[in-house]
Amino acid sequence: MSTEVRVPTLGESVSEATVATWFKKPGDAVAVDEMLCELETDKVTVEVPSPVAGTLSEIVANEGETVGVDALLAQVSEGDAPAKSAPEAPEEGKPSEQQKATDVSGEPKGEPAEKGDARGDTEDAPSAKKLMAENDLKEGDVKGTGKDGRVMKGDVLKALSEPKKAEAPKQTPRAPVSSNDADREERVKMTRLRQTIARRLKEAQNTAAMLTTYNEVDMSAVMDLRNTYKAQFEKKHGVKLGFMSFFAKACVHALNEVPDVNAEIDGDHVVYKNYVHMGVAVGTPSGLVVPVVRDAHEKSFAAIEKEIAELGTKARDGKLGMADMQGGSFTISNGGVYGSLMSSPILNPPQSGILGMHKIQERPVVVDGQIVIRPMMYLALSYDHRIVDGKGAVTFLVRVKEALEDPRRLLMDL
Repeated sequence: MSTEVRVPTLGESVSEATVATWFKKPGDAVAVDEMLCELETDKVTVEVPSPVAGTLSEIVANEGETVGVDALLAQVSEGDAPAKSAPEAPEEGKPSEQQKATDVSGEPKGEPAEKGDARGDTEDAPSAKKLMAENDLKEGDVKGTGKDGRVMKGDVLKALSEPKKAEAPKQTPRAPVSSNDADREERVKMTRLRQTIARRLKEAQNTAAMLTTYNEVDMSAVMDLRNTYKAQFEKKHGVKLGFMSFFAKACVHALNEVPDVNAEIDGDHVVYKNYVHMGVAVGTPSGLVVPVVRDAHEKSFAAIEKEIAELGTKARDGKLGMADMQGGSFTISNGGVYGSLMSSPILNPPQSGILGMHKIQERPVVVDGQIVIRPMMYLALSYDHRIVDGKGAVTFLVRVKEALEDPRRLLMDL
């Protein structure tokens, strides 16, 4: 009896993944819940276990292939011994033991043979060859994803279903590069995460009516409060008191007054959220990820600081799960940790607002008619003008500024 292995649910807004690594090959025995392969999404890596004990009889999606949710990955035959002479194996594009031992000329594989192409004795799947012949496709028209470049039926179907995709990259060609410079360049394929980041950010610009409004905040009060209580705070709660909890609480306070910034557009409806799931952008060696502090509106300063610290550690270690990054309703991005003085953050769809924090820098400002030196930070709110009006965006940013310049307002809900 054969059991199908399919792509599991990948999480919110994730519809496809790339087969990164197969840990088993056809004919290998597998145990229940033993890892068969690893899928790479734009957010996390997902391991796929075997649903039953038996033998991996067939791999349908090879390494490098893109698969959708619930797509067939493999077949596992229940039982102990692998079938060595299954007649259907050659039909599925897998060479028999005799084929593996000889090349197309009938000579033993171990002896040198004249090869007319780079793939040597690699035999395409019969079903793929038939489909290529029916559609007048040549070998070079289809990129094989099977072992040693073997063309599978799925490769042909993909080539037939995406004729425009092959023509799409008619982008502006690079300017001519001199031979001296070409030798000093390196071409590296973008990772799936980087490709997805690029695509989503461009989609945000193309889809949303994105604007940014700016303000500045005097951080004196927050810094004084933090310096006064940071030792007691860490002793009691076991975590350092940072700035992120102040900004998270200030944003929650402002979102209560301007709920449009915490909403999203769904077709011709606006979805207002009576909760705040605060996304916190984190830079990692692999790229930008946005783990979510769920129900931030219900959490204390200590709870927020602990969760941000845990999520940051998991992000840097590559251990974030899909659940850690789902459902954010608003995002904070702190470019100040890298020294950014001012920037315009890009929305994280389908959210309608993102707050950009920046570097704290001492600057001269006028207070009560006197020029004084204060630790100042520029704030930037990027918002979707389709749902958030200019008045609402400015009001939100002013409320954040007021709460940070006088943290007592948070306690008094002012």
